[in-house]
Amino acid sequence: MRKPKIMTAAEAVDLIKDGSTLCGVGMTHISAAETIIQEVERRFLTTGHPCDLTYVHSCGQAAMKQPGGNSRYAHEGLLKRIIGGHWGQSPEIMDLISSNKIEAFNLPQGIMANMYHSMALREPGKLSKVGLGTYIDPRVEGGKMNQRTKDCGEDLVAVVTIDGEEYLQYKPIRIDTLIIRGTYADENGNLSTIEEGMVLEVLPAVMATKRWGGKVIAQVKQIVKNGTIPSKEVTVPGVLIDGIVVCEDPFTQHRQTYSWYYKPEYAGLVRVPSLSVVPAPMNERKIIGRRALMFAHRDDIINIGTGIPNDVIGPILNEEDASDLISVTVESGIYGGIPASTIDFGIACNAEALIGHDRQFEFYTGTGADVTFMGAGEVQFNGNVNATKMSGKPTGAGGFIDITSTAKTVVFCSTFTSGGLKVEFSEENGLRIVQEGRFRKMVREVGQISYNGAYARKRGQRMYFVTERCVFELADEGMKLIEIAKGIDLQRDILDKMDFVPIISPNLAIMPTSIYREGPFGLSECLV
Repeated sequence: MRKPKIMTAAEAVDLIKDGSTLCGVGMTHISAAETIIQEVERRFLTTGHPCDLTYVHSCGQAAMKQPGGNSRYAHEGLLKRIIGGHWGQSPEIMDLISSNKIEAFNLPQGIMANMYHSMALREPGKLSKVGLGTYIDPRVEGGKMNQRTKDCGEDLVAVVTIDGEEYLQYKPIRIDTLIIRGTYADENGNLSTIEEGMVLEVLPAVMATKRWGGKVIAQVKQIVKNGTIPSKEVTVPGVLIDGIVVCEDPFTQHRQTYSWYYKPEYAGLVRVPSLSVVPAPMNERKIIGRRALMFAHRDDIINIGTGIPNDVIGPILNEEDASDLISVTVESGIYGGIPASTIDFGIACNAEALIGHDRQFEFYTGTGADVTFMGAGEVQFNGNVNATKMSGKPTGAGGFIDITSTAKTVVFCSTFTSGGLKVEFSEENGLRIVQEGRFRKMVREVGQISYNGAYARKRGQRMYFVTERCVFELADEGMKLIEIAKGIDLQRDILDKMDFVPIISPNLAIMPTSIYREGPFGLSECLV
């Protein structure tokens, strides 16, 4: 029987050749094979090899300014090209891209996760309508995030017509080496991910790598005796793995996520009392989340994206005792539960189900969420939204484009301005701007088209833009102001802070003052 070799991290890195394509599977710092990744960085810094790598990954795999994950690859010369879904949590990667030090292709995260299936099946690429009309479309930018990429002479996305309809063709990517992580491997190399915080797309990535004849390297906490892992709990059969690296320091190099070593409630193995979940602090982010949730209906299946939605939507539902009224999903494959926030995005305690990351995007792309709550950076009059490249920083799409392309209702959650904004609010007096933000978000033209307003109107999608002081709706004519907060002056606090003149609804309403209330604000009664 073919069995993987038990090897050191140094031996594993010997398998990575100069100029080859390396692939990693993880999200934020979850499932980061840190023992191997650290050795790649150490080897390059001491010997200059491996070098000129193309690095492929579907999700953002870092923890903001904390060390680890993809940020360890952020060295000029180590990387030649990166093909990924998101870099917002890796300032070092974004700096390499914005300074034209490496080529950078940004593709939608869900597309990338499902491209592994297409590659494993030897298909001529992944066909999808996801990305049409956005910067992913080759008629716009082709997912090329800097000038160096635009000058490289290669395209990863093409437009094709089938039965009279346009699709984007996402071209196959050859994988030479894949790095994955599991909790345990048995003596035959069968891999279990039982204590990991996500299912991810580990097996499809393995299948795609083996199709190309590439090497699969897995990091684990421990080798266990054959028969220890129930057959249905084997994530990757051992015959598909070439090398296994046992982590010698799991507490620092095999953490469940950056913020903690291991909590079984985040692996779906136990449930903890909901009272142990701390309510979100009462600030402008929370009042935005509260007003946004009022666009949902009972029994909706919702998605929450990074930023304001992920940080407040779950805690609000828990505080309102409304978790049973709405089904919360996260792109990593979570159903239900209370999502962790900021650098631990994509993991949740008390989840009802954890499915594969790639499988989750079949739901988002096919059926579509009833409502998705997304962060946003800029919006223009025609409804175009930029959430992917702000002030030259190429954060990338993540699952934003996949999910907003097909959701029935899209609710963007954003402060009206940014950079120093301070507000005061109360149920009695409404909202007051104490200090205005330095940067406008209602702009004449967005810096990058992450969401195409014209395409949204064609597909009959409902779109709202919720801020702390007002609410807009995308109408056929453009962005329409439909609500204003009590205490806010329409001209001074809204119109004078915009680069375009919105349509003002003849039925302009006052935002519900209950959203400023301390403690539960009555969400259950607001849901239709």
